[in-house]
Amino acid sequence: MGYMESSLNDLKYSEEAVSEVVDFSITMGIMLLAIAIIGTAGFPLVEYMQEAQHTENIKQSFTVLTSNINKVAFGSSPSQSVEIKLHESTTAVTGTSSIIVDMRVWNSSTGTVDTESFDRQLRVIENRYQERSIGYENTGAWAKYEREKVVMVSKPNFAVSANLLMIPAVMVSGSSSVSGTGLVRVVCDGGVPSVHRYQNVSMVNITIGSEYYDGWGRFLNETLGMRITSYDTANNTVFASKQYSPDNIDVVIVYSPMRVTIQ
Repeated sequence: MGYMESSLNDLKYSEEAVSEVVDFSITMGIMLLAIAIIGTAGFPLVEYMQEAQHTENIKQSFTVLTSNINKVAFGSSPSQSVEIKLHESTTAVTGTSSIIVDMRVWNSSTGTVDTESFDRQLRVIENRYQERSIGYENTGAWAKYEREKVVMVSKPNFAVSANLLMIPAVMVSGSSSVSGTGLVRVVCDGGVPSVHRYQNVSMVNITIGSEYYDGWGRFLNETLGMRITSYDTANNTVFASKQYSPDNIDVVIVYSPMRVTIQ
């Protein structure tokens, strides 16, 4: 009897030891699986969150930058300086964007309708981070993401009423660029602005060539009530038009050249 009890006890303790080994193996397997999941999913998620936070910070910076630079554009300030925090990105004065405004103007002296045209280069102050870009262009701020969708960050300062349409044309000159991580300073110095006024305008056609052209198209359509006649995707251009006859309007174009330096 004593022998059998001893054997049963040995078997019992042996099974408990095996059970402990099995439990430990299961626990270790779960831990290794958790580490693997964190490594394959958690770290990319953290990286994505950091990138999203950086993009949001840049958007907020460009909202402030737009407000300050527009003070220079409209003559409220001779110069402005705004800091932007880079995160492995590039901020530069770049691009070849432009605006063309074609108008049909009633000439009371000759009793005919003349065609007037205003054509200026714009360019952009832009931050690029991987496939994303955020830029200040012609009093507005725009964001462009990986799938080519453009979002308006700050609304451009166009103005329209029953008998007046005001169009800004801010030309940004300069070629400076800074890449890396840390703070950069965007310094804007105003030039000599000019105002171009056209009276008795019966039709306005606006052509904007820009990397953010589809965002401009939505703005011209939704805010100014213009009809989008076409998009030229190959040349990043939007064409918009609106008739104002028989009640003609006045068109005022405020041209503001400025020099921008990235330090």
